[in-house]
Amino acid sequence: MEVVIVADAEAGGELIAEAMAQLLRRKPGALLGVATGSTPLPVYRALTAKVEAGAVDTSRARVAQLDEYVGLPADHPESYRSVLRRQVLEPLGIGMDAFMGPDGTAGDVQAACEAYDRELAAAGGVDLQLLGIGTDGHIGFNEPCSSLASRTRIKTLTEQTLRDNARFFDGDIAQVPHHVITQGIGTILEARHLVLLATGEGKADAVAATVEGPVAAVCPASALQLHPHATVVVDEAAASKLKLADYFRHTYANKPDWQGI
Repeated sequence: MEVVIVADAEAGGELIAEAMAQLLRRKPGALLGVATGSTPLPVYRALTAKVEAGAVDTSRARVAQLDEYVGLPADHPESYRSVLRRQVLEPLGIGMDAFMGPDGTAGDVQAACEAYDRELAAAGGVDLQLLGIGTDGHIGFNEPCSSLASRTRIKTLTEQTLRDNARFFDGDIAQVPHHVITQGIGTILEARHLVLLATGEGKADAVAATVEGPVAAVCPASALQLHPHATVVVDEAAASKLKLADYFRHTYANKPDWQGI
């Protein structure tokens, strides 16, 4: 995988937004896989600024959801469908008809998971999947010891993830749904380009395990080592425990300008 160390979150957001913009210039109807949480917000802000400046056209872009809470109504302000509508679709001028995601309110959750995998395949697959990473190395909601071949499925959140997400529910952990639908690691690995953004010292251990540790289910993000086109973008704090940080800086600094990430 390629590791790119940037000065801060805003620089990372700009770098990834430009990669998305270049993709959309080549393929206007590209399917972008998006993630929720605070980490990807600089990406969405930077891409929105490019749209507003006329530097890229997103009118034909499509958007795919990474995960969703189970049992939370789609119109709930903290359902990921609602969050992505506010943070991604509306700012980029993309309609809900170009959005796809799993049905977290389905009576048969397993059938809904299988249907979403089929929908992604029928759409031609995800062109670029944006990922965050948890402090325990999870991607999507694939918690530690998730199968590296897993498909979209229902998962039970760990206590740590429940605590981390309580900030979106007025700090009340009791309001956070205990179950989610998430793309499996096997599903995620089918995207053509994986881009993981991590910022802050709290992610340093997870980043080091992902990039320099063994491929192991205890760190689900380490599965990115198996992908032919995976890019890890980290700020200096998140890169602080990388043994090969100087090498990563050198290779990126000497990369051909035309190559992109």
